[in-house]
Amino acid sequence: MPLTKLRILTHRMTGAERRFRLRTLVVLSSLPLFGVVAAFGLAPDTNTLDITPQTITEAIALPALASVNTDGTFARESMIQAGDTLTSALSRLKIDDLEIQRLLATDAVRQLASGIRAGKRIQATTTQEGQLLTIQFERSDAPALTVHREGDSFVAEESSELLETRVVMRSGQILSSLFSATDSAGIPDKIADQMAETFSTSLDFREDLRRGDTFSVVYTVNYRNGEPIAAGKLLAAEFVNAGKPHRAVLYRDPFGHEGYYTPEGESLRKGFLRSPLEFSRVTSSFSNSRRHPIYGFHRAHTGVDFGAPTGTRVKATGDATVVFAGRKGGYGNLIILRHGNGYETYYAHLSAFASGIRSGRSVSQGQVIAYVGTTGASTGPHLHYEVRIAGRPQNPMAIKLPGSPPLPVAQRGRFLQQTADWSDKLTLLRGTNLAALD
Repeated sequence: MPLTKLRILTHRMTGAERRFRLRTLVVLSSLPLFGVVAAFGLAPDTNTLDITPQTITEAIALPALASVNTDGTFARESMIQAGDTLTSALSRLKIDDLEIQRLLATDAVRQLASGIRAGKRIQATTTQEGQLLTIQFERSDAPALTVHREGDSFVAEESSELLETRVVMRSGQILSSLFSATDSAGIPDKIADQMAETFSTSLDFREDLRRGDTFSVVYTVNYRNGEPIAAGKLLAAEFVNAGKPHRAVLYRDPFGHEGYYTPEGESLRKGFLRSPLEFSRVTSSFSNSRRHPIYGFHRAHTGVDFGAPTGTRVKATGDATVVFAGRKGGYGNLIILRHGNGYETYYAHLSAFASGIRSGRSVSQGQVIAYVGTTGASTGPHLHYEVRIAGRPQNPMAIKLPGSPPLPVAQRGRFLQQTADWSDKLTLLRGTNLAALD
């Protein structure tokens, strides 16, 4: 091969070799970049199913609210928080430490210090330097206590308050549950409980509730200085279940006894409540032969099991005397109540007894006697409830319950005079589909 061609070939190979080296260098230098892209690409596919979520609760001190008056004084307000002492609550109001000590030396304030309650307001007026001028303590069981400065000491007096009771009317519709509907209608839990208990002898809110059912209530609310402080009592209620209306009105007899009746004067109070629990579900029915979930063999199930969380309140289904309260075999913690006319009721698998429940104690219908548990032969928290007549178990869900005595004829006029207005208000609520009227 001629020397000239050999030089040209060598020159071309050298150029190709240079281009190959350049391309290799570019590829190698790009690998870290593609690695970064890959890392970001894999992040969304990371398996997070095995990560246990954690809840972190942190207490955050709430600052005291303050405003400056035209005379240069400060008006401050704070809420008593859980764990507060009166000293710590006063410190948040920017009151001088020496002023706090003088205030605590006042007899009325010293007595208040041992019984402060979370959620109550304290309002104070101070100078710019923190010198206390006046302070007011909100109390739950008495009018507000106002303390004002007189020289170097303080004088306490109860505030004059305007207390009033207002009648409130509300209505709602069932979409899922009773309490969800009453919450949506702005009805206090206390009133919802009273409504559920009032109709418990004619309606089973576990089984009978239907989507689209409607309700109306007339009740009182207690106000202090124009602000609501507590729900009062149910005056009247209507519950329309599957198109059938049920009404209740409150009546007070000449002796001061109160009870709920139909507008026609029939008592809604039965000798027994249908269920000892406010809201639950039947997990095992009364049966002459049932396979026991623990022992495995078939035997009679002499009551009804209501599934409910541990600690759910258990109520006496009728006026009675406690004849047994203790532990008994497979029943676990058991209460036996003796009623009139040969009736007895059993409440089993309890987690605890209510305060004061013991043999010989009298209890009234609706009184809390115990709490749901899973003691004895039990596979989970529930209440085993039995009704026995003359010692023989009866189906609690099918037995005809004894009623209360009717309204005396002599009180008929008094009854109509008291309850006619409440019945009219229920008619107004139904006719106008009124959501709320204060």
